Amino acid sequence: MNKTTFEEAARLLCETGWLASRTAVFRKELLKHAALKRFTPGQVIFRHGEEGGGIYGLVCGTLTFNSAPPNTIPRLVHFGAPGIWAGEGCFITGEPRRGEMRSLGGAWMMHVPLHSMRHMAASDPRMIQDFAAISFTIMDTLIRIVHDLQMRSASRRIAAVLERSAWLTGRAIPLSQSDLAVMSNTSRAQVNSAIRDFEDKGWVEHSYRSVTVTDIESLRSYVSGEDLE
Repeated sequence: MNKTTFEEAARLLCETGWLASRTAVFRKELLKHAALKRFTPGQVIFRHGEEGGGIYGLVCGTLTFNSAPPNTIPRLVHFGAPGIWAGEGCFITGEPRRGEMRSLGGAWMMHVPLHSMRHMAASDPRMIQDFAAISFTIMDTLIRIVHDLQMRSASRRIAAVLERSAWLTGRAIPLSQSDLAVMSNTSRAQVNSAIRDFEDKGWVEHSYRSVTVTDIESLRSYVSGEDLE
């Protein structure tokens, strides 16, 4: 992964996602406490059950989010796009992590420690709302995931997973067919059949352990067609 600077990372995060929706005062204060970190492919950023270690914002690269109820094996739920932040739960509740975040193909991330978040909130309690807003951005994504999983058509559920990765349009999505099967609640055979169909239509290109979305609009129209049936 190419090297990036703190200034470049800060600019990107201030223009995209949660941090872009905060005030200039909050952004400036947050970045005073932030550090840019690099994670190698497959490296765990935080695990389920760990004590709080602050929040992380994705600058570039890819992440997987894995979660499950207590005493069960975490499964792949979603993967993050640049601008996404996570890890605020420990600050809000004081409880351990509820999920796992892992670098998929390598990532540069901005990290703000838990003690810095507490310091910011102590100096201005209004900043608690700023940090809590991260949870609502994640909730919006989870609502979309639940909605997609309620689709009757297996091929549309698979298409919905690919459509959620629209930010990667024109680039390979580094997920295997087994990963896509887990995320869409389908079988690997159903994923294989759907990918072949989408490829024949010119919506995607498929290679070993990756899919490239080439026609996001057609894919999106197909997904939304579920509501018309």
